[in-house]
Amino acid sequence: MSRAATGSGMVARWTLRLVLLGALLLMLRLNLPGHLTVDSVLALHEGRFGVRTTWNPAFFGWLLGVLDRIRPGTELAVVMSGVLLFGAWALLPVLRPRTSWLAPIVALALVSLPQVMIYPGIVWKDVQFAVAAVAGFTLLALAVRDPARPTPWVCLVLAALLFAAAGLLRQNGLILALPAALAIAWARSGSAGWRRSLPLAMGWLVAVALLTFVLSAVAQPQGAGRPDSAGGKGVRLLQTYDLVAAVALDPALTTPHLDRASPAVGPYLRAHAARIYAPERVDTIGWDPTLSRLLQTVPSEVIQREWLDLVTEDTGVYLHARALAFHQVLGTPAIDRCLPVSVGAEGPAPAMAALKMQPRRSADDQRLYNYATWFLDTPAMSHLAFAVIALAVGVFLLVRRDPADLAIAGLLAGALGFAASFFAISIACDYRYLYLLDLAAITGLIYFAIDPRLRRR
Repeated sequence: MSRAATGSGMVARWTLRLVLLGALLLMLRLNLPGHLTVDSVLALHEGRFGVRTTWNPAFFGWLLGVLDRIRPGTELAVVMSGVLLFGAWALLPVLRPRTSWLAPIVALALVSLPQVMIYPGIVWKDVQFAVAAVAGFTLLALAVRDPARPTPWVCLVLAALLFAAAGLLRQNGLILALPAALAIAWARSGSAGWRRSLPLAMGWLVAVALLTFVLSAVAQPQGAGRPDSAGGKGVRLLQTYDLVAAVALDPALTTPHLDRASPAVGPYLRAHAARIYAPERVDTIGWDPTLSRLLQTVPSEVIQREWLDLVTEDTGVYLHARALAFHQVLGTPAIDRCLPVSVGAEGPAPAMAALKMQPRRSADDQRLYNYATWFLDTPAMSHLAFAVIALAVGVFLLVRRDPADLAIAGLLAGALGFAASFFAISIACDYRYLYLLDLAAITGLIYFAIDPRLRRR
């Protein structure tokens, strides 16, 4: 490479970083002290007072509580998300021998998206999960990018910590550890051979598991190591949703376990499920007070047995119900109903009062929301569009197969796998649930634009 080309690449690299720095500062300027919904307020309440009140992951509230003790409120949480995300993108040029001028141009376009300019300012576990995953895969790419050099263990350790945190922020987030470990093994196999790279990958997986266990024990507000019932409540809600959906789709479906436990539940379901059920979200079940009261008389074990019978004996109905729910979360056919963006601050009045917070919807918040609406119903806010991008960039990177490429391809594959897992667990179409897919595709595009050459290093 000529000296002129090298100089041009360095200018492009630092131009990209200046674009990212400017975008980070603008994002913080527009969004601080952060946007909060009911989930955010309740999680901050849990973290500040150490009292478990929701069935969301305990780690989310614990993390907000730690940051809240340093500086009350959610400002540090927003700053942490922004610095991790934009910092990870600023490290991407290190992974390639040159930086193309395409990179700052592409980055300038991408940072204008609501997923970049607004979402990091929303205090959601889904946002912190996605940011932790992107930063974790970036650190893995740094660790494996040069097989000729010793493994930088600090990158692997920090990546393991981020993956453990990601898995505790989203219950199905640990899926990402598998493509990450495969990327480590594959990237290191060229220099060390599979016999040495596989133990390295397996050891890293064990480290993620251990860190997950430690963090989950520490994060319990009711005491380290004590069991948390939040997961069981979430499973019951999912199973109940599937049963209501199945009866709505097939009113002739029998519910023998429910009928024995509470004879009134089955007949009421068959008479009213079509009215109660909505493929967009589970909330409509709770809006029916009669059904809610009847379901309270049914033990979780009974609901589980009924659900297992549905899955094994009426598989077609179950898959139909799951497909309808998955279509809503992946395709968001009516995106306005899927909370595409949230600005301001709102939450339960008692929790807001305890936190000494006031509801907020300022003129600046309204302008941000209006800005986001320009992207609704366009490919810029379409999980399907970003899935196509992730697949295309991932195939390109697997063809080129530089060591760092495999880590970024692992991020894209992990994001696609994470999205696919919602076929089994989706209960609402909120856009934030698949935010990782959008963010991974954006990361892949920036990485591709840095050095779009197909030939290997």
